[in-house]
This record gives sequence, structure tokens and C-alpha cells, in this order.
Amino acid sequence: MNVFANPHVAQLGGAHSPLIAFLVGLVAVILLLVYWDLPAFVGLVIATLVVGIVAPQVAFAEVPARVAESFGEGMAGIGIPILMAAVIGKSMMASGAAERIVRGFTSLTGSENSDFALWGSSSFLAIPVFFDNVFYLMAPLARSMRARVGKNYALYLVVVGAGAATTHVFVPPTPGPLAVAEEIPGTNLGMTILVGLTVAGPSAFVGGIVYGRWINRRMDIPLRDAMDTTGDELSELAERSNSQLPGVLEASLPILLAVALVASDTAATTFLGEEAPIRSITGFFGDPNFALTAAAIAAALTYRRMRALSDEAWGDELTEALKSGGNIAAITAAGGAFGAMLAAAGIGDYITNLLSGLGIGVLVTAWLIAATVRIAQGSATVAMLTTAGIMAGSGAVASLSVNPAYLVMAIGAGGNICSWYNDSGFWLVKEIGGLTQTETLKTWTALTTIVSVTGLLTVIVLSTFFPLA
Repeated sequence: MNVFANPHVAQLGGAHSPLIAFLVGLVAVILLLVYWDLPAFVGLVIATLVVGIVAPQVAFAEVPARVAESFGEGMAGIGIPILMAAVIGKSMMASGAAERIVRGFTSLTGSENSDFALWGSSSFLAIPVFFDNVFYLMAPLARSMRARVGKNYALYLVVVGAGAATTHVFVPPTPGPLAVAEEIPGTNLGMTILVGLTVAGPSAFVGGIVYGRWINRRMDIPLRDAMDTTGDELSELAERSNSQLPGVLEASLPILLAVALVASDTAATTFLGEEAPIRSITGFFGDPNFALTAAAIAAALTYRRMRALSDEAWGDELTEALKSGGNIAAITAAGGAFGAMLAAAGIGDYITNLLSGLGIGVLVTAWLIAATVRIAQGSATVAMLTTAGIMAGSGAVASLSVNPAYLVMAIGAGGNICSWYNDSGFWLVKEIGGLTQTETLKTWTALTTIVSVTGLLTVIVLSTFFPLA
């Protein structure tokens, strides 16, 4: 039994024990990562252990094993994709592939509006692909764009994050909103996609372009070493002529390959169903573990060709990239374990029980529940599905005077808010982007909050003037 589960200590927390676990975890992570500046992986593991010790829902003797189990589950989901993404990032940047794609963007939009190209590409790619996979593929382009233009790194990271994160919570067949739409009675998938695109547009624009340009004028993020490449290397590539870089098709192949493979399975699942015979093929080739491995091979072969590397040198370079990716994967999985331990402490159920009886509008109630659960335990998808289950089972849908698709959007907006230390996505953006914690909070955390609030306001305005009931 947990040492904090005895009657005297339980009395101290009573029904509020999940809240105590959350507050203790918050204090622990701030002390360990901000005040004492421990390495992120070490600090997150310690903070996760502390939450487990305090939470009466987790047996004291089982805390270390639960931490390891949650960490392992996180690594199972993101380990291979992140390691392959490290190879993709290293190869695309060092070969000049990312620089070649960036030149294609700037030739269409001009360097002063290159943020629109990154924003649009990220938004489009995130429809069939999970947020983290999109960020793996787009981060090298943001870094190369910064090297070419010589400024605006905060802007480029924000627009890439805005496009991917907004689509991730608003537009089916992205898995999160698709699952919520299936949970809410009376929801039509086609209408949900249409409303999702309508809500995602202004949300991504305000969070990405408007906020990105605003914060970019107030902070200059340097191009630090990340993804096993240095700022000097990227600057040198920016000076090369097109003839010294890969062609546009070869340069784009890793991105096109990954997106096409993953999208094939997304399309088969969405339009033909989980049991469709073709899924025996698309399920293999469209799995992110395979898709990013294939993309990594394509990127690595271009890298070898452009640099004329020997077998030994090529292997050494890829090994260094994998070392960098291993550190990113470990930190990302540890962040996920921290959020999972908060969830095990019961913070999600505690918050939903507290908020579900509020006498406010259905859309605002759904947003508030999803937002609070997201802040408390970290996962946008868990927050969205938890809220969808509550709203579907409460009878609130029957009282809606607008199309249920708006409820799906309100839940998605709430689930996107305030990505911070307990969200694996926070650490992914920080490590792959080469940011400090403060820079990540000012760019990524602020961005997700702005998208969330803008999304809710857009839903309220649209549902008022176009109820579609």
C-alpha cells in the first residue's frame, strides 16, 4: 500500500488527493528542471516517481515498475519513428535536400512570406499524419529556412507547429477528432470535416502567422546544434548553387514517401473500414514505424550520394544521428510517463467530475473539461476522448441546438490547450527544434493555448450564425 494512503494522510487530502498529486508533480518538475536545471530525462523520471509516491491510487511498491511501464509504452510508440526522424533530419540537412526544398518555397512566396509556405505545408501534411510525424519531417525545413534567411526561427517553428497541431485536433481523418466524432451521437463525418476545416483555418492563422510574427519580433532564437547538425553547416549549404544540391524530386522524396505511405492506411481505414482486406497491406506499409524507416533510407542514400561518403564514414554519420535521436526519444517518452502517472493518480476523473455539472453552455462546458484534463495530464488525445465519453453519456448532446460537429470542435479546441512539461509533444518540439525550456514555453505552449482559445471563439461564432441543425 502507498505510504500516503493511510487514513491520516488520506484525511489530509481526502477527495482532493489527485489534486495534491498534480500540485506536487508541478512543484517537483519546476524545481528539478527549472531551478536545479537537471537533464530533462533525469528530472522527468524523478518527478514521475514523486507523483507515484504521493498518489494513493498507485501502490507504493509498484511505483518504479509503473514508471518503467509507462516509459516503455511511450518508447514503443515513438522510439523507431524518432530514431528514423533523426536520420531523416541529419540526412536532409547535410545533403542539402532541405535547403533545396526551402529554395523552392521561397521562389514561390518570396523570403518575406516563406512562413506561409511552411504553414500551409504543415497544415496539409497533418491531415493524414500524426502531429509528431509531421514535425519530424518539417523541422529540417524550418531550420534550413532560418539558415537561408538568417532570421525568423521563432516564426518558422511556430507556423510549422500551428499547422500540425491545429489539424491534429480539428480535422478528421486525423485520429483524435475522428474518434471524438464517432463517440458523439448524431455526428456526420463529412459535416465534421467541413466544420473542422472552417474552424482550423482561423485558429491556425491566428496561432501561427499572427502570433508567430508577433513573438518573432520580440525574441531571436539562434540556430543551435540540433538533429546532429550545426548552424554553421546549414549556413554553408545556404551558400551553395542549385547544381550542388539534390533535385527537387529527390530532395522531397523522404517527405512524399512517408506521407503517401501513412495516408494510404488512413484512407483505407476511414473510407473502407478497419476490416477491409486491403488493410492487410496498408496496415504494414502505412505504419509510422515502416513509413519513417523507408523515408530514412531514401534520405540517407541521397546524403551518401551528395557527400560521396565511404561506407565507413556514412555509417559513422548515421550512428551519430541515431545517438541524437535516442536522447530525444528518451526525453519524449519520459514526458509521456510523467503525464501517464498523473492520469494514474486520478486527476482526469477528479477534474471531469468537478466540472461536468457546471450550469454553462454545452460547448463551453465541453471545452472547459477537455482543457482542464489536458493541462492536468498532458495528452490532447486522452483529454478529447475523456470529454467525448462524458458528453456522450450525459445527455448533453440531446440538448444541443446546433450541429454535433460543433461539439467535436469544442472538445478538440480544449484538448489542444497549454502543452507543457507533462506533454511528450512539448519535449519533442524543444529537442528537435534546439530550444531552451523558456523558448519552448513562449513559442509552443503559447501557440497551443492561442489555437485553443481561438478555436473555441470560432466555434461559438459559427454555431451562432450557422447552427446547421
